[in-house]
Amino acid sequence: MMKIAGLAYVVAETTDLNRWKTYAQEVLGMMTAPAPDGGLYVRMDDRQFRFAIQLGASDAYLVSGWEVSQQSDFEDALKVLQKAKVDFQMGDAKLCQLRCAQQVAQFKDPSGNRHELIWGFKSDFVQFASPVGVSGFVTGHIGMGHTVLPAPAFEETVKFCTDVMGFDLSDLFNFQPAGPDGPSLPIHFFHCNNGRHHSLALAGFPVPSGCVHVMVEVESVPEVGRALDRMLAHKVQQTATLGQHTNDKMISFYMRSPSNFDIEYGFGGAVVDWQEHIAHEFTRVSLWGHDFSVSQAVLADKKE
Repeated sequence: MMKIAGLAYVVAETTDLNRWKTYAQEVLGMMTAPAPDGGLYVRMDDRQFRFAIQLGASDAYLVSGWEVSQQSDFEDALKVLQKAKVDFQMGDAKLCQLRCAQQVAQFKDPSGNRHELIWGFKSDFVQFASPVGVSGFVTGHIGMGHTVLPAPAFEETVKFCTDVMGFDLSDLFNFQPAGPDGPSLPIHFFHCNNGRHHSLALAGFPVPSGCVHVMVEVESVPEVGRALDRMLAHKVQQTATLGQHTNDKMISFYMRSPSNFDIEYGFGGAVVDWQEHIAHEFTRVSLWGHDFSVSQAVLADKKE
């Protein structure tokens, strides 16, 4: 199995780079810079980017970037892919430059989600300074946050992510969109080689944008509140109200990104001692708040 250290970055496509730049700077509170491919780097810490936005024909999520700690871990991961007979491609010098990494390997999971594995990020030692005064984002050794990916081929994708990519189950949820008497759609949450409650979640249904949501974490509840104010001021679509999750204890709200997947903006995510943790099924998404019906209400208002 791979020894993934954390979520290093995500890559998204947009039809409007200026819209993403404004959203990143003025709503998320992150820095931006031009990328070598003509796209946009979005920065939230000492890394040159955490979101790589490229111009294209659609507004969608493209790639999840995972990192390992050492070159030896990267070489071992390639052997794991070979043994599992997974088709993968090594990134050329141009891609390595674009991803600011020593080496990159690309592959897909059984649901078609695109993944990249890297080691040896390049730092330019530029200090993070939020254009709207965000004190900082919680990243470091626990990665940039988490991503929730669609997995219509659910069992095969879970097996791939655990047996090949090396993730372990944190907990699970059975989503019943039609109510308690309706069918269940599984959502499983996975951790890697750090203490973040989950770096990856798999949802057993298709998502047109290619991603359910990406979570980013700030250093205090007031920072979450100020982001909520900025979201409203910039008329960004809110997709869930402020609330606190049952599993990772994150206090957060959700909003739509310019690439049509959601951003969960939160504080207080659990950092877990995996020797003490017991995986379980939870039956409520949130301890309080997180009304996801607000996005439907917004759509209804627009239709009227």
